[in-house]
Amino acid sequence: MIYIVEDDNDIREMESYAIKNSGFDVQSFSNGDDFFEALIRLTPDLVMLDIMLPGEDGLEILRRIRQNEGTRDIPVIMVTAKTSELDKVKGLDMGADDYITKPFGVMELVSRVKALLRRCESANEAKALTYKEITIDDHKHKVTVGGETCVLTYKEYELLKYLVANRDIALTREKLLGKVWGYDFEGESRTVDMHIKTLRQKLGKAGNYIVTVRHVGYKIGEK
Repeated sequence: MIYIVEDDNDIREMESYAIKNSGFDVQSFSNGDDFFEALIRLTPDLVMLDIMLPGEDGLEILRRIRQNEGTRDIPVIMVTAKTSELDKVKGLDMGADDYITKPFGVMELVSRVKALLRRCESANEAKALTYKEITIDDHKHKVTVGGETCVLTYKEYELLKYLVANRDIALTREKLLGKVWGYDFEGESRTVDMHIKTLRQKLGKAGNYIVTVRHVGYKIGEK
């Protein structure tokens, strides 16, 4: 779903028509109030946001999007008639992902939308770590084992992520303590052992991939 926020009816209809013809679902809004009401119901894949809007302008809407934890990662393309470099820099510095200046062609518009969605998809894929049937989606902070969700505590999650990111590498307890708990952690290395134990239990059969390396620590990989 792509949201368009544009107060000019003709431009809004042109943008909606072009993007719909490219196979995307579209909802359009003439002001920020209607946009934020829709945002509560459904998070879009991308927002096209005009800067010059009645009431709350596009830059203020962008600021609110980026400050909210639930919406801050939404890709945003700023659309404006302004052509000064300062306006573009301001929008990009506030968190816009791309910028398109009116007047623009339909082909350019669709190309920008598709390119940004591809970049975001690649970035999200890069955030996923896998080892055999274990998948760690760092974007959603979610672990699945064989397609089934595995509920972990924050430290268990970080411990598993670090092990998978360093697969087949023997990691000392001190190294794990430093990376997962922080170098100023004052607890004992047995903390790692206890978390490894519960992590293995929660992973089920996949817990066997976490190998104890004698006199060293742990690794995830072949024995």
